[in-house]
Amino acid sequence: MKKTFILGAVLAMAAGSAGAEEKVSYASYGGAYQEGVRKAILDHLPQDHGMTVVDYVLAGGIRDIRTKVRANAVDIDVAELYGGLCDLAGKEELLVPLDYSKIPNAAGIPEHLRSKYWVGFTAYTSVLAYNKNVYGDKGPQNWADFFDTEKFPGSRAISGNSPATNMEIALMADGVAKDKIYPIDMERAMAKWSTLKPNISVQWATGAQATQLATSEEVDMLSIWAARIDAAIKEGAPYTYKLDDAVMDVECLVIPKNSPNPEGAMRLVNHLLDPKYQANLPNYIAYGPMNQDAFKQGLVPADKAASIVTSTENLKKQLITNMPYWAENHEKAQTMWDKAMMQ
Repeated sequence: MKKTFILGAVLAMAAGSAGAEEKVSYASYGGAYQEGVRKAILDHLPQDHGMTVVDYVLAGGIRDIRTKVRANAVDIDVAELYGGLCDLAGKEELLVPLDYSKIPNAAGIPEHLRSKYWVGFTAYTSVLAYNKNVYGDKGPQNWADFFDTEKFPGSRAISGNSPATNMEIALMADGVAKDKIYPIDMERAMAKWSTLKPNISVQWATGAQATQLATSEEVDMLSIWAARIDAAIKEGAPYTYKLDDAVMDVECLVIPKNSPNPEGAMRLVNHLLDPKYQANLPNYIAYGPMNQDAFKQGLVPADKAASIVTSTENLKKQLITNMPYWAENHEKAQTMWDKAMMQ
């Protein structure tokens, strides 16, 4: 009888182990970016940590999270937001506080990118890309050129979801120096956009759509995330870009309130910040590791680090968005943007 009990216990433990693989859900923006995160990090987690991650596309960003939380229908454990939307989601009480005692890998994230409700994950940058078959070696070189339809005629596309980045672009195009962008003169920015609106062929909603615009050569120039245009270029799209005056923002990891697996969510955040995994990111997408230990520990080769948007030299060329500003001003800016550009 005793032997039977022991055997039963062993079988029960085996069954428990077989079913012990943890499932956690993760939502991001789809396309080449999300595929890159999967290859760089998520695909390693079942073997390394017994965690299987189911990923979803969060096309509406904070709007999707807001809807899910307020409807008590949250089906994702970890989500990505960008820039000031991370602060905004926290202010709206859509998120749970992060327990950094369970996220030791966050120690390598710059302090100003570790907040109560979010932590920096990757950095991305919006660039001006143009079709070399249309403009040759005399294409638009800056945002002022992007708005100059006489000197550079042709079809254009921009991100249509959010005023963030778009307002910075408009002010730089209007001659405002990078160090004078904030606080944003919203009226001036929108007045600048009004001059270009008739020449905007597409306002893209997702990164995947932006990539498709380039691979199909549907537009002659566009504002687009560097990772997305890199993906298009790898597929043969005849576009080029520079990092000068690019607008850099930060992808943040957040845990929506009432997520299905909050403890698993904390563990997933920690894994996503692991420097050995973060160092994999540039192998698949043009997004730099936010965990500086990936550079300090030599996990990113020096020759590759020079081409990553978060490298010291490349950071100097770009405008880094002011996340606290956008947390305070996003709602007003979004209303202005939607009224002027989405109708």
